[in-house]
Amino acid sequence: MSSLLIAAIVCSAVCFATWLTSVITKEYSWVDRIWSIVPFVYLWIYAADHMDVRHVLMAVVATLWGARLTFNFARKGGYAKGGEDYRWAILREKMSPALYQIFNIFFIVLFQNFLLLGITVPAFFAPAASNSTDWAWAALFLGFLAFETIADQQQWNFHQAKKAGKAKGFLDKGLFSVSRHPNFFAEQAQWWVLYFWSATALGELWHWSIVGAVVLSALFAGSLRFTEQISTAKYPEYKKYQKRVSALIPWFPRKKS
Repeated sequence: MSSLLIAAIVCSAVCFATWLTSVITKEYSWVDRIWSIVPFVYLWIYAADHMDVRHVLMAVVATLWGARLTFNFARKGGYAKGGEDYRWAILREKMSPALYQIFNIFFIVLFQNFLLLGITVPAFFAPAASNSTDWAWAALFLGFLAFETIADQQQWNFHQAKKAGKAKGFLDKGLFSVSRHPNFFAEQAQWWVLYFWSATALGELWHWSIVGAVVLSALFAGSLRFTEQISTAKYPEYKKYQKRVSALIPWFPRKKS
């Protein structure tokens, strides 16, 4: 049986489990809770087919990605009871119960779970071999992982300071002074690295498996807009921040007027 088919079967089982759990608990962040886990599971399934340096290296860096993201999600209370993404509650207020259940099945459960499978698919097509470029791609992946780790730590420190009454408003220092969402940028960049890593090994720069990375970027674009609508409503100064600092790709900020 193809390792991609095995991964698809696992994904289908995860879809059913996350849907059933959301219905039972009335919480809708179960896909968020497995977001950092299932991608590296799929990559290990592909690696088990070959156990060559390239596929194992891909699985290892993805596992490091998953460990870091799981830790960050856990310390923010994502695995605690009631640790639902605040944006789902806002959407529920705007939808009827029936419409929200349709949204839950098709977007939260099916779309997001199969997206998590899709971003790993390029690795399935990578030939079983290895060379020095594999280590270069792995180093680039880890560079973006370190960047995201720093951004998330800066965000964590800021919100802890807010809880202690030592800060207020929104974070615009550190990496957030050159990108409004440096963690969003690095998260997407890692999966684009995996795609180009696989594509160049395959000898086809543009392969249909790019769809996963493209859809992930589209999802983040929508999430970014929604998040910024909330921030703009909460903080009047946020509009000035938007004019001054790049939305995603880190870049030199414009001078304050």
